Amino acid sequence: MGPTSQEDGSSSATSSPLQFFSMTPFSPNLGSPYPWLRELKSEERGLYLIHLLLTCANYVSLNNLENANLCLEQISQLASANGDTMQRISAYFNEALADRILKSWPGIHMALNSTKISSFSEEVIVKRYYFELCPFLKAAYLITNQAVTDAMEGEKMVHIIDLNSSEPAQWIALLHTLSSRQEGPPHLRITGIHQRREVLEQMACRLNEEAEKLDVPFQFNPIVSKLEDLDLEKIRVKTGEALAISSVFQLHSLLAFDEDIMQKKSPLQMSQKTLGELLEKDLKSSTKIDRFLSALWSLSPKLMVVAEQDSNHNGSTLMERLTEALYYYAALFDCLESSVPRTSMERITVEKMLFGEEIKNIIACEGVERKARHKKLEKWVRRLNKAGFGNVKFSYLALLQAKRLLENFGCDGYRIKEENGCVVICWQDRPLFQLSAWRFRRFGIQH
Repeated sequence: MGPTSQEDGSSSATSSPLQFFSMTPFSPNLGSPYPWLRELKSEERGLYLIHLLLTCANYVSLNNLENANLCLEQISQLASANGDTMQRISAYFNEALADRILKSWPGIHMALNSTKISSFSEEVIVKRYYFELCPFLKAAYLITNQAVTDAMEGEKMVHIIDLNSSEPAQWIALLHTLSSRQEGPPHLRITGIHQRREVLEQMACRLNEEAEKLDVPFQFNPIVSKLEDLDLEKIRVKTGEALAISSVFQLHSLLAFDEDIMQKKSPLQMSQKTLGELLEKDLKSSTKIDRFLSALWSLSPKLMVVAEQDSNHNGSTLMERLTEALYYYAALFDCLESSVPRTSMERITVEKMLFGEEIKNIIACEGVERKARHKKLEKWVRRLNKAGFGNVKFSYLALLQAKRLLENFGCDGYRIKEENGCVVICWQDRPLFQLSAWRFRRFGIQH
């Protein structure tokens, strides 16, 4: 996570955050309200918060709830959703660890969450704030659109499958690009997939309106479905259509079902085969994600662009996930710290309702409930290659446009780098998001 300073000169943790506290073991005998904690300087406080979070996670893993509770109490004394980067992120990890403990008592956990309402309007607002405050979605859409434009050059009928059809800005920009093609715009059909009908209705309204203004032949085909329930056989690709698929931060959620399959195997099945044999068999045919990718492959896409978080949040143990997630989300919080005031309600909303909920899912949830199973780029490259897709390099123009977007975003720190034809977006030197382009192997797309 890149060190940044704001207001009181606070900074995020260094690459060796525990070095100052390696000789300071946690003492469960410390009493509340720990007045000495208030005297810590900003950097010391941040390092000690990480020390406490890791210690607390270890106690939670060991089911040592008494000491875990004492850690949570100390963290609460130091953390703040309105403070510096480490105070803010610690507040949400503290909440996530507490939520994990509460899940040990399902009745209590259900009672405390029974009146919570997930408002559609709140979801829209959070995504809008995130789109405006951070450049990641803008960059993903820009790179995707340029890849589509490059791949569909000369095509008269273009069909795009959007696996998370919720942001009209992406396709409005593409409509403008296609409308200015020298040979005239193609007929564009977008199949939009989302679990909320009202989201798709708003998408259809905005896109139809824009297409009419630009005189681009256009059709929007809505499919109301969760990604895991999507029946791709119902999606028809018409003769003469060139197909592109856009997946922005979606595929990782299907990895939850891999674990579910392993958990459902009987002890007899497990004893008859080695773990390696079982994993190899699952990777080839039986997991949800690989069946889904196989179905996408069978549609023969000319292009598929995949955007994902570039971090390993799918470790088998709580300690693995917490350690990786701490650094990843501290970098994301750093991004906002560098450009948005701490008192901004938009920033607080994004941190709580987007980042905070992802943190809670990574730390507090298990099984199919744990959807935030982010993987590193090399893992996705391996899986997509095995599924029959061939990698497509992004064009120089796509990379140039993304670099300019990040440079003009208003703060120094965003980086973009190319890795074997794929793109990784970083904050300082920390990889945060990845984009890769793919094709049905029979086609020979060159950039």
